[in-house]
Parts: sequence; C-alpha cells; structure tokens
Amino acid sequence: MADRHNRDIDRQRAPLPEPLPAPTVDAHAHMEIITDTAPDSPEVAEVIAEAKSVNVDRIMQVGYSAEQSAWCVAAAEKWNTSVLAAVALHPNEAPVVENLEADWAVIAQLAEHPRVRAIGETGLDYFRTPPELRARQQESFKWHIELAKKTNKALVIHDRDSHDDVLSVLLEVGAPEKVIFHCFSGDVAMAKTCIERGYVLSFAGTLTFKNAPALREAVKLVPLDQLLVETDSPFLAPMPHRGALNTPAQIANIVRAMALERDADLGELATALGNNAERLFGSFAS
Repeated sequence: MADRHNRDIDRQRAPLPEPLPAPTVDAHAHMEIITDTAPDSPEVAEVIAEAKSVNVDRIMQVGYSAEQSAWCVAAAEKWNTSVLAAVALHPNEAPVVENLEADWAVIAQLAEHPRVRAIGETGLDYFRTPPELRARQQESFKWHIELAKKTNKALVIHDRDSHDDVLSVLLEVGAPEKVIFHCFSGDVAMAKTCIERGYVLSFAGTLTFKNAPALREAVKLVPLDQLLVETDSPFLAPMPHRGALNTPAQIANIVRAMALERDADLGELATALGNNAERLFGSFAS
C-alpha cells in the first residue's frame, strides 16, 4: 500500500469549503498520508487547524499496518482533544506481511491504549487480493473481530468487492456490539441488511460522485443513529474536487451533500453525526 500512498501525497489539496453551522467529526482519516510527516509535526497541526476552521473539530485517525497504527496512537496522544485512534492491519496488508502473528501482537498491545477507541480498518478486499490469498485475509478479519469483542471497542470494516463474505463472517464469528462499515459501498439491499443487524454505515466523498446513485439512495434509508460521515482522506475527495488530495476539512462538503439527500437541516445533521461518533468511540476530550 505504501507506493499508492506516496503517489497520493503529491496531489494538490482540495480547497477549503464553507464552514458547517455546527461542529462534527471526521470518522475515518489517514493524516500521515496527507502530510508524510511525524504525528507532532507542523504539517499535521495545519491539517487539524484547517478542519477546525470549517467546524470539523474531531478526527478519528485509522490504522492499516502495525507501524502506522503506532503513528495513530502517537497522534491521538499529541492532539488529545481532537484526535482518537483506531488500530489494525488492513485486509490488503494481512496476506503479505512477513509474520502475521507478530503484527497481530503489536496491534493487540496498541489496542490497550486509552486513546485507541476502535479496531480497524480490518475486513475483506477482493479487489486487490487474488483468490489464493483470501483465506489468510479472512483469518485476519476474524482475529480483529475477536479483538474488538475482547476490548469492547468498535470494529471498523473495510469492504471492497466482498459484501457477501463480510456479512457472512460477521454472522459466523459473531459481531461486536459496535460495527461500522467504513466508506459504505453497498447498494440499498445491503444497507437494509446492515440496518436490520444494527450496524453503522459511514459515508465518504463517494456519496457525491456521479456514478454512485445507489449510495445516494442508501443514505436516505439509514436511521440517524446508525449514520456516520468520513473523508477516508487523502482518498476520495468529494465533488467538485474529485481527484484532489482529500483532507478532513472536506467533511463539510460531504455533510452538505448528505443533508441534501436526506432533506435534513445541515446544523442538526452535523451535530447528530458528531454525537454518533462520540457514542461509538467515546469522548475525544478524555
């Protein structure tokens, strides 16, 4: 994943949007890819400050490898009223790391940190993983599910081209109390299944893409208390800036699109999304 990430930091950032009328949370970001710097760097401080300037005052910094998950924890320690951490091996990392058990041990240790409030992003990704490596990916997903249950922390799921198997594994192993589908990519039928099971659906900038009518239909169906918003920055910058480097500040554009689709008051929606994040992850200030 590193080469892909390094290409992304070379892109120009999307311009700052108009501020939201109420504060809210970016439920999924990768600030280290935006900045390519240490957690306490001025560049990270700038990303956080820009987000706050548009009323995105809290950020969930999400892990995808053992080393980068440690970065997430350090960021949550440094920015201790603005940032919380999630730790995990990304499903694309699990089949290719040299020693899966050793990396699991690092993740399990990091998961005990008080600023770590979720296990993720884990899950399945059949877009990049050939069939012969999928069994190991599924094994890692199951391990992370058990870790989420053991630590009583939210499970953040990455699901790409693997909807049926993700849902099946959750039933097989038994889902944690709090399950979040990061960057939800399913259709209305999948959204209904997730809603019935009590899962939380998090929508990203893909909601605004012209080729994503199914997402716009799905977001209308989700009960307010099962809804989150995220950037997945630096990826998936919302329209009209698709292709630019995404940052947590772009939550303002995504919430506006979400409010339009749901015919909701913008400030009330922003507040509810922030409240949902704090219910799932706990207080950012403690």
